[in-house]
Amino acid sequence: MTQIKICGIQKPDDALTASQAGADFIGLVFVPNRRRCLKVRDAEAIVSTLRESTQDPPKIVGLFADQPLEEVNRLVDRCMLDLAQLCGQESLGYSAKVKVSVIKVVHILDSQSFSNIESIVKRIRQQGHLVTLDSKVAGLQGGTGRSFDWHIAEAASRKGLSFMLAGGLTPNNVANALELVNPWGVDVSSGVETKETKDPLKIKAFIDAVRSFSTSQHSNQVTSIRESK
Repeated sequence: MTQIKICGIQKPDDALTASQAGADFIGLVFVPNRRRCLKVRDAEAIVSTLRESTQDPPKIVGLFADQPLEEVNRLVDRCMLDLAQLCGQESLGYSAKVKVSVIKVVHILDSQSFSNIESIVKRIRQQGHLVTLDSKVAGLQGGTGRSFDWHIAEAASRKGLSFMLAGGLTPNNVANALELVNPWGVDVSSGVETKETKDPLKIKAFIDAVRSFSTSQHSNQVTSIRESK
């Protein structure tokens, strides 16, 4: 089943909407000077509401970018995060010292060679970290609403690389992305917003689109197996 991450959550109600709709992960931004960056007390409120109101809540991911390791681990502890998503230029040595499991973002340029991307992803995966492939936009580390050439991600998937796909996904195009790329998971933020605010209807529509595609694919696989017997 394709994993789903709803990122850039800013209010407890949005976290509950994502959870009730079936999200596997929610993302809280702790990168300074980013539009969706949370104050610690607001992040704590989201986490406590989600865990007190939901029997099996999504995993909670904190997003960081080139911040002191001590700060990352302090926020991991204080906000009781399940994972840390590292969106900057953090080294593998840095990543290994984070207190929780790590998602390392690999920013993709359409002009970048696939062999370079493959090498980077393999090194990260060999260290036991998860990987997100996202578009590279100067001065930003995600949440831009811009996609990269999905054929690059398709090539990575065909090589057996496991990753989460991010960048420019919406309820309207996520099924196409899944059909082409077949990633381990999908990550959305801007694509479920209206006027820079999380839209409950778009969150539900995005998750429904992913689940419908996954169910359809499973049904097709079962039919193919039966017909081959």
